[in-house]
Amino acid sequence: MNQDDWAAILDGHPIFDIQKTHDSDAEERLELSTNSLKQSIGDGPRFSGRHQVMALKDADLIVTVGSEIRITSLGDTRLGKSTKAYKILHTPNVEFDIHQIAPNPSGKLLAISGAYQVAVVVLPRAGYSKLVSTSIDCKSVQVGLFYHGSRESAPIAKIEWHPWGEAGSTLMVMTTDGKLREYDISVDTEEPQQVLSFFPEKKSKSFIAEDPAEREVASFTLGKGQADWGPLTVYAVTRSGDVYAICPYMPQNASVPSSYIHALECFIAAKQEFLSHESSAATAALSTLYDYQSKYVAALIKRLPPGTVFPAISRSVPMHRPHTIKSTPLRQGPFLLQPSPRVLDGSEGGDATDIAYLAFINDDDQENEGETERLGIVMITYQDGKVDVCLDVDKVEARWESKQETAQELPMLAVYESIDLGLISMLRGPSTASSENDVLELLQANHPLLLRDPIHEDRVYVYHAFGVHALEFGELLQCLAIALRADDEEATSLRQTLEQSPFTHVTAMLNTFSIQRKCSNPVIAVCVPNDIFLSYGIVILTSVFRVTCFSLTLCTDHTRPQEQQDAPSDTSTVNPGEFLSVIEGPSVYVSLLGTEPFRPPATLSHPSGLPNFPRMSVGAPNTKNEFILTPDTLRYFGSTVETFIAQIREVLLAHHATEIRANLQRSEARRQQEKCAEMLKTMEELKCSRYADANLRVQKIMESHQALITRLDRTLQLLMQQASPALSESETKWFGELRRMEAEVLGAGRYDEASLAARISLLKREYERNIPHLKDMVEKELRRKKRLSDNSQYLGVSQAFELGEHSNAERTKISSLEKEIAQLASRLELSVGRPPSQRDKPETVDH
Repeated sequence: MNQDDWAAILDGHPIFDIQKTHDSDAEERLELSTNSLKQSIGDGPRFSGRHQVMALKDADLIVTVGSEIRITSLGDTRLGKSTKAYKILHTPNVEFDIHQIAPNPSGKLLAISGAYQVAVVVLPRAGYSKLVSTSIDCKSVQVGLFYHGSRESAPIAKIEWHPWGEAGSTLMVMTTDGKLREYDISVDTEEPQQVLSFFPEKKSKSFIAEDPAEREVASFTLGKGQADWGPLTVYAVTRSGDVYAICPYMPQNASVPSSYIHALECFIAAKQEFLSHESSAATAALSTLYDYQSKYVAALIKRLPPGTVFPAISRSVPMHRPHTIKSTPLRQGPFLLQPSPRVLDGSEGGDATDIAYLAFINDDDQENEGETERLGIVMITYQDGKVDVCLDVDKVEARWESKQETAQELPMLAVYESIDLGLISMLRGPSTASSENDVLELLQANHPLLLRDPIHEDRVYVYHAFGVHALEFGELLQCLAIALRADDEEATSLRQTLEQSPFTHVTAMLNTFSIQRKCSNPVIAVCVPNDIFLSYGIVILTSVFRVTCFSLTLCTDHTRPQEQQDAPSDTSTVNPGEFLSVIEGPSVYVSLLGTEPFRPPATLSHPSGLPNFPRMSVGAPNTKNEFILTPDTLRYFGSTVETFIAQIREVLLAHHATEIRANLQRSEARRQQEKCAEMLKTMEELKCSRYADANLRVQKIMESHQALITRLDRTLQLLMQQASPALSESETKWFGELRRMEAEVLGAGRYDEASLAARISLLKREYERNIPHLKDMVEKELRRKKRLSDNSQYLGVSQAFELGEHSNAERTKISSLEKEIAQLASRLELSVGRPPSQRDKPETVDH
């Protein structure tokens, strides 16, 4: 078994077996077709809701089948340490069909939800696969039984663990009525810690005509960022496509990075400083808002440990949600989508199904950190296969409800593009007009969902009822980064860059729609391993529990934009004298490769591992009828074969272009080798015979140069004598000054004592005579200092005198005490002996 082949590892794995829980017609009932469409929608809806029944926890694969939870170790299976088997997590409290599962950040808890219920299961510890029993008893508890316990309660829209929850125990549960409830599993599983409401309560006496889809939440997501309110923002999308946001939102028991709090403080301080230079009514309102934000952040800073400074190494700090501001956070929205997203051809518009916030931050690019930080993208999916890609140009800030709240401008999202996944054209396909409408009705049960790639931030997977698509934003992000870095006040450069920027690269990975049977196997789970012991790939699970795997390729960082590649290198630090100057004119050597670098063909420059043509995952019909060749089937075969032929032709052309380039590079390599050999031969000639000849010529030139200098000196002397044979007045004065200085230094005669030379000689003799006496004085001084330092170890005179006074006073006291003791002993007629002060004295005998 290939350890990196996911298909070989999971092919035939019993964890995907559904025969134990379903009858023989299970596969037909789990398919999405026109026959099962009404039943699936009427049951509340089976295929139109959110489904994620498979998850990866480190190297463990978790799959749910109905109400049964299964787990297996892919690490052991990959290394061949165990056979393909799984364990069942025995959870008596879970008696509902599981639609969503989500392991918490620590990997110890598993949140599960059905259509109306929510529960949390404690996952087994490592080593469970070595147990003999096929079932493992696990502790489980239902969450919010009062709110999520019956069919009368609001259906579950989405469950998600908050990444900043303390100990990873903060579970967020969004219901379709717009209530986001926060549960801290380690504190209380019955009552939520917080409740965010995205819809105001309806007044009983008021009547407002509105679409029910406007008050039904489809999904929610958390914002992202490093130095703004993004991580404290919750976005929600309704079925009608309206986007709302609430900020600030923090878990009741949170663990927040310290660097984020300091960055948020600097962000607000910069805004306040900017407003301090302006004065208007709008500025006053913003100033009040920023004061509230400053109080909120100040409450967060007070919760930091003492001594926390910035900049410093960031660490997570446990803290509680601030209660400084009593008002509840304001619901902001609905967002204005500008320009208005386009409607797909042949579609009447579908309901929104999911929302995701993507932040692309390059930690290695410190220089452009500010521009990269602003690259926030909001993605919204719809039933008809449309994906709106919006740029978060006007980021949400913290706001609170107020009685004096005036009408605020609605926030805005800039719509960059609307992606068509091609579901409508695929369903239409080679079908007749009568059956076209029936097939398009399958979109009512379509629920596209977004999954971020945990390794590549610029890749997102969209899985739906008809397959899986991969969206890659690499080239788009490069163009956006260039546009944001452009220093153009009139924004003309930004506009031009956006007009020329490419669209999102869309790749169809899996197709589960059967053209012949007019049915599909909806995708109910997608997982991407993010473990060091598992190879990079993607695992896709359909409704009939058929698994499809792709082994993907880890991509390196994106290459620099073309503008940066073409920019001239910085040669300011290069010394021009170190290199020879370039000779003007045509180049001596012209390369066969030209000046432009070779760009591989687009067909061969896609190293992600994603397929160029979607893989089919369609179940065979459970009928014994023979295969009937229909015109629709022939059209489908024809279009498919045509696509394959076109791709084969592109590959052949790319291979031919690559071969031509390889041959050209081989020819260029041979030319360069020959040129290098010629250069080496020339260098040898310069080092040997030509070097000796050049050295001899240099010697002759030096001798000739010396002879020329001598002749030039004689000629100059003759010219000076001819031009001025007698001394000038200045020269006469100068020579007289020289004679005076000579007499002053050397003296008028040999015995002139006033000359400087005689005085220097006398000073030297005196110096040599006094040096021995000075040395003796230095030695005496050293000996005196040594004696003083030795004497300083004993008491001085004043110290000894003071110590003597104290000693005499104490001796007087001792003598008086001895007398008193002797008198007392005599009265008591006791013999006490001689006092201590008189023991050393000889006894006197009275005669």
